[in-house]
Amino acid sequence: MVRKIEVKLLPHELKDEKLLRDRCSHLCKVQAKDITHIQVVKRSLDARGSTPVFRLQVEVYIKEPFVEDPSLLSALSKVSDTKTCIVVGAGPAGYFAALELIELGIKPIVLDRGKDAQSRRRDLRAIQQFGEVNPDSNYCFGEGGAGTYSDGKLYTRSHKRGSIYKALKLFVEHGADPDIMVDAHPHIGSNKLPKIVQNIRQSIEEFGGEVHFNSRVTDFIIHQKQMLGVVVNHEKQYRGDAILLATGHSARDIYYLLDKHKVKMEVKPFALGVRIEHPQPLIDKIQYNQAKRPDELPAASYRLACQVDGRGVFSFCMCPGGLIVPAATAPGEIVVNGMSMSRRDSPYANSGLVVAVEPEDLEPFKKHGLFAGLEFQKSVEQAVFKAGDGSQKAPAQRVPDFVDGKVSASSPGTSYIPGVYPAAVHEILPQAISKRLREGLKQFGKMMKGYYSNEAQVVATESRTSAPVKIPRDRETYMHEEITGLFPCGEGAGYAGGIISAAMDGQNVAKAIHKFILKA
Repeated sequence: MVRKIEVKLLPHELKDEKLLRDRCSHLCKVQAKDITHIQVVKRSLDARGSTPVFRLQVEVYIKEPFVEDPSLLSALSKVSDTKTCIVVGAGPAGYFAALELIELGIKPIVLDRGKDAQSRRRDLRAIQQFGEVNPDSNYCFGEGGAGTYSDGKLYTRSHKRGSIYKALKLFVEHGADPDIMVDAHPHIGSNKLPKIVQNIRQSIEEFGGEVHFNSRVTDFIIHQKQMLGVVVNHEKQYRGDAILLATGHSARDIYYLLDKHKVKMEVKPFALGVRIEHPQPLIDKIQYNQAKRPDELPAASYRLACQVDGRGVFSFCMCPGGLIVPAATAPGEIVVNGMSMSRRDSPYANSGLVVAVEPEDLEPFKKHGLFAGLEFQKSVEQAVFKAGDGSQKAPAQRVPDFVDGKVSASSPGTSYIPGVYPAAVHEILPQAISKRLREGLKQFGKMMKGYYSNEAQVVATESRTSAPVKIPRDRETYMHEEITGLFPCGEGAGYAGGIISAAMDGQNVAKAIHKFILKA
């Protein structure tokens, strides 16, 4: 017999296996010796009361053996060159699609404009310490995509997309901590993700797939509305039975290239704003109602949202115990993002704080048509860069000064390695964005007492929440509405918003490609 129950544990009790067994024994009204196994299915932290507690959903095996699920990798076998799929992009959408294609007997050939995860480190150091931006290898481009060095949060609300379990288990089989299978908000950490994505690449290659780096797609081979292949670095051609396009939300050149070939795309909503940074102990104190966070509790996080003048203002990609990083993909722009190491032990907490961009904001850019949002995005990033000294130093403002419209006399400490400088962020940002952020901060200060603090600062600019362009596809076939053989996928196509949702989208598109190839 298997009983499903909920068990509450105080933080200091969480690792006490005997206590857990005793609690399960009591709740199931059986003797402890009759419990053969306790499987934790979900673990979440409830900090709403005066004392935080962990809520565990467990399956209690009573006089019944527990059998581990078989390895997913053990089901794979080597693929031949009979049927191939060109996968453009080695992010989570591309890599998880490649694994799924192998499972279905199709050879994936993965092409990425950037470098492998290990080699990317030199380019990240260059942008962090010297302000040098490599357009093909940075925090957005390279093996593993933006997620590799930008936190590794695995939380998603997209449970209808497919099997979250399968995506998480594949991460575990490639080296992730098994805790991600049960945590309500799973997280790997930017210090561990590079090795994991390299392990995924090794699996792809071991089972007959190919992965090529420094391979930027510079053209598409399209004949009579059919995608036949791609051109890499202006010279080498790759042709396949299908093309899976998973280039991420920052590959702007791909959108322009598709437009050149008259491939249908659509305008997509997006948001823009700043990174807000607080001392982590302040967020801990607010969320846990305790002067000092106990060692058993994780660095506290938050999620905030409100409406200002009919528009959404919300926190995005919150990184407890995290760092702010420079995420520009071209020289002459300032873009910031957030990340955390696995231990989340930085003394700072940061989050995107953004405002929904509406058509009226894009009026000055309407001459760009489909790309009005993209050009607006670029203009803000470039304006922030021009406000500085030509480096990757970012303009910053203490929260009360940002709201009151005055330059801060000084900046509090920051995790942002290139550094920040006091500036009129409220003037550098578009006024429609700035005005709503300022009002939103007032409201958030009422929702979280202490959030509106002189110890907190805003850092510009958080502009890559998502792509302002969408590549439409058929709901049933996942194929582009007009171009046969083209399968848009992941964040860059407008169908995902994080590592797990992108991974699951990659898996779904791979299944659709299998059906397409079988019919061909």
